[in-house]
Amino acid sequence: MLYVSDSAPTTQPVLVLRRATQSSQPCQYVETLKEHGLNLIECFTEEAALEATRSGCRVGLLIVTQESDLAFLDDCEKFVSNNHVSWVGLVAQDLVALPRMREFIGEHLFNFITIPADLDHIVLTLRHAWGMSFMRDVRQNPQLSQPASTEAAADFVMVGKTPQMQQLFGQLAKVARTDASVLITGPSGTGKELAALSIHRQSARRNAPFVAVNCGAIAPQLFQSELFGYEKGAFTGAVQRKIGRIEAAQGGTLFLDEIGDMPFDMQVNLLRFLQEKTIERVGGTDTIEIDVRVIAATHIDLADAVRHGRFREDLYYRINVVCINMPPLADRGQDIEDIAKYYFSKFASAHNRSLRGFSKAAMNAMLSHPWPGNVRELVNRVQRATVMAEGRFIQPEDLGLDRNADHSQLMSLEDARAAAERTMIRRALSQSRNQISRAASLLGVSRVTLYRLIEKYNIRPDMMAAGRPPFANTTAPHDLEVHK
Repeated sequence: MLYVSDSAPTTQPVLVLRRATQSSQPCQYVETLKEHGLNLIECFTEEAALEATRSGCRVGLLIVTQESDLAFLDDCEKFVSNNHVSWVGLVAQDLVALPRMREFIGEHLFNFITIPADLDHIVLTLRHAWGMSFMRDVRQNPQLSQPASTEAAADFVMVGKTPQMQQLFGQLAKVARTDASVLITGPSGTGKELAALSIHRQSARRNAPFVAVNCGAIAPQLFQSELFGYEKGAFTGAVQRKIGRIEAAQGGTLFLDEIGDMPFDMQVNLLRFLQEKTIERVGGTDTIEIDVRVIAATHIDLADAVRHGRFREDLYYRINVVCINMPPLADRGQDIEDIAKYYFSKFASAHNRSLRGFSKAAMNAMLSHPWPGNVRELVNRVQRATVMAEGRFIQPEDLGLDRNADHSQLMSLEDARAAAERTMIRRALSQSRNQISRAASLLGVSRVTLYRLIEKYNIRPDMMAAGRPPFANTTAPHDLEVHK
């Protein structure tokens, strides 16, 4: 099974190549990645790069920001073709359309990211590149597979004891026993990829690859070749056959993250694959049978995208056989402390062994914070705090939070009651598919009362139309904790 550890980019060195004349000019992305704990080794000569690969570098980051850098590609092409390193390109957006750049990307790079780029996206792509490189090493040396898989599995943990998370864990276990297509919805940062990986790891496909594709990160003109692969000579620069992401997942699970960002003209090709379970590589004529389980994820309302003509209705129903909704962190109050402590133990051992934990003020600040970035934001703040903290206990300032936030944001009982009512109404409407009579019955109120509450809390139709989580436990209460 292809496990890719969250810690892979930080514990494993990443070889960075960029034009030698830039050696005196710090690269913004390199500096930012270093600040976030990545182990980057910058090399401006081939000798230094060779030494890094001998030391165990499996992943490389090639930075091309100006048209004048294209000449550098000729100098490093032989070295980059070394198949012991998975290369990721960080390329200026206006350079991707140039023939030389496209040829180099198609022939030598595992993946590429256009600048400007999101930090999380860069880390995720490096993580995937590390996993693919590791799998190549496993094929050459099978003894590597068991220890690495065990270590990586330990890094992928969904932490939570609240009723929402316990219900989620039950849903993931149920769908893992089937091969049905799954759509995972929820705000950014809630752990949709972790949920997909959890399904894969509990399924009969656990020993086959888990291949993740970020649909929003692939240039539209490269989408088909990335998903379906291509044959040698299919287009200029296709000097050898390339296996696409779908084929790479043969026997395992294909995770299509942010599927709502998939180009409209590509959606019909994906639909055909889902219906027929076959693909043809670009430039090829052979039909290839594919056995994969498809899990998709999105943070947007796909039903709304269908209504506005941005997403195909037939594809929506094909991928939405089972829908799982990830709860936002703000609705999981008592989980915040557990998640923070889990990642503290993970990061403190690497960054600051003298730390003992969180101060009471820091914990209160975390419990009071609204967490718009959800779990991803919490993990980021905890990691930053383990680097920046100077005392024995993390303070609110180390987390970048307001020390007095717990006092200024404390809910009154009236506000807490309103928040609980609003949450339960939305949940009942979601579970009843917006049937007012059924929702009222679930809540134990009359239709008139429910209509009044909907108007009181300004629950808009788009909120009512949010994806309904399957296998919902209608009797599970919504716990609301007030932390003193």
